[in-house]
Amino acid sequence: MCPEFFANTAEGSLTSNLPSSTQETMAFLQACRVEKQWPEEKWLSRHSALLAGEWIPTFEELEHGARMAWRNNARCIGRLFWPSLQVRDLRHVSDPDEVYAALLDHLTVGTNKGKIQPMATIFAPADAGGPVVRIWNHQLLSYAGYEQPDGSIIGDPKNRDFTREAMRLGWKGDGTRFDLLPIVIQKRGEAPRVYPPPTEQAMEVPLTHPQFPWFAELGLKWYVIPVLSDMNLSLGGMNFPAAPFNGWYMGTEIGSRDLGDAGRYHVLPVIAAKMGLDTARSSSMWLDRALVELNASVLHSFEIAGARIVDHHRASSEFMEFTAREMKAGRAVSADWSWIVPPISGSATPVFHQQWSDLHVLPDFISQPKAWENFRGN
Repeated sequence: MCPEFFANTAEGSLTSNLPSSTQETMAFLQACRVEKQWPEEKWLSRHSALLAGEWIPTFEELEHGARMAWRNNARCIGRLFWPSLQVRDLRHVSDPDEVYAALLDHLTVGTNKGKIQPMATIFAPADAGGPVVRIWNHQLLSYAGYEQPDGSIIGDPKNRDFTREAMRLGWKGDGTRFDLLPIVIQKRGEAPRVYPPPTEQAMEVPLTHPQFPWFAELGLKWYVIPVLSDMNLSLGGMNFPAAPFNGWYMGTEIGSRDLGDAGRYHVLPVIAAKMGLDTARSSSMWLDRALVELNASVLHSFEIAGARIVDHHRASSEFMEFTAREMKAGRAVSADWSWIVPPISGSATPVFHQQWSDLHVLPDFISQPKAWENFRGN
């Protein structure tokens, strides 16, 4: 909900001269009032607290705001399930050791033995001095990318810079293609602390294929829970720079992007060769055929492991159901077409044929500068 929403209400006309952050909080509280069906007494109490400069989000407000942030995030196709987000309120926690322990708990509870539970863990908010604590990792689970003298990467090229920073801080991995990275946490005014990779909490799935026995020999695998940990939760005029959250994977995120992209693991040429495809001409469709089988492997392997995942056709249909529900509720849907349309068979899904716009609605999870760039030297 944006500040303009509240400014157009009767109450908003009385507060239009307030600072924009206060108007943003007013808009958020108005949304809570409507969506949570607050009685008038409760609304007046929260309204008065804000005007008196004494407003601090209650757990109910924090929980609903985090759910709204998921609902508003233009890049997520899985928002049908936004009301199911479980929120852990750890605003009192800023000590890195306690943050690390809480992150391990998040991985365990969120993974739920493969039955992934959408979850957000919210740590101390930013204050006048900026972020109190930051998690350096983009995701709590990710694989190292070791840059070689010739410029090539062993592992995941996406994580080259973070791997370099972790090694600069003293971490040393095994140098394989699938080394789990450490977790790096920094409290303002202190040096970053490097914690061991969460190997015990990481459920990883080795990839096999329902028709190709040789697929297992490729040695591919992936973790089952994507916990984004470097985004800022913007909620009611407040910022929570350490608020890791997760849903579950859509298969193409792993098959088409993480493993398939030329700038990532780039395994399609190997798969095509194993399939005996003609890779000398693009017209043989070898890239497409290899990509389909890689995605089939991901879905098959997660199913065998009992890990929750969704295929892109089902995810697209669920997103269309989400948009229908939002329209019925009188809310516009914010969506980034390039993220919502799956990276394989896009035109075979209903989301391809829509016109989407990123409306930049708040609350939301928003990208922020890399923690090592923001904190280095502090």
